[in-house]
Amino acid sequence: MVPIQIALVDDHRLFRSGIASLINDFAGYHILFEAGNGEELIQKISQQNKPDIILLDIHMPVMNGTLTAQWLRNEYPEINIIVLSMLEDPEKVLSMLKLGVKGYLLKDSEPHEFEQALQKVSQGEVYYPEFVTRLLLNSFNHNADPARLNGRELDFLKLASSELTYKEIADQMNISVRTVDGYRDSLFEKLNIKSRVGLVLYAIKNKLINL
Repeated sequence: MVPIQIALVDDHRLFRSGIASLINDFAGYHILFEAGNGEELIQKISQQNKPDIILLDIHMPVMNGTLTAQWLRNEYPEINIIVLSMLEDPEKVLSMLKLGVKGYLLKDSEPHEFEQALQKVSQGEVYYPEFVTRLLLNSFNHNADPARLNGRELDFLKLASSELTYKEIADQMNISVRTVDGYRDSLFEKLNIKSRVGLVLYAIKNKLINL
């Protein structure tokens, strides 16, 4: 089995060393390379030297985490990003989430949380600690009354809150993938949200699904 390739981007060498040692103890992961800032990452990354997951600090000299995440979204959108930070600042957290990061870890997290985050993100899921989920719930404009959604939109919303792919949702609803895309785009507009994570949070907040 090919290990999941990890890149560490953080300006604190001792911290990087500790995280690298921790991850090397986890089965199925390998540290591909380390970088001290975004600019150094750009110099090291290539199609032949491309990690599956990047652990990214926010505050770094030369090129910070926000600029680095923006660059990665444009150049390597397939790479999953997990933010490593000491920050619980709402504005910073939300700005990173809007850039499509798949996970957010506080630097003082327990080792099992690091492993859980890597597992979830490598499997195509997201990993957000409770305070991030709370911020997301509070930040989305969820003024839309669920009663305003028609029956098929509600059916789609509930299925979209599961682990089904959009293709599997289309099969279950006996509709085309294009129609599913239409339901998704309509809900994005009605609910003023921009991602499937937002759909799930809306469904949770309005008690349309049970966790």
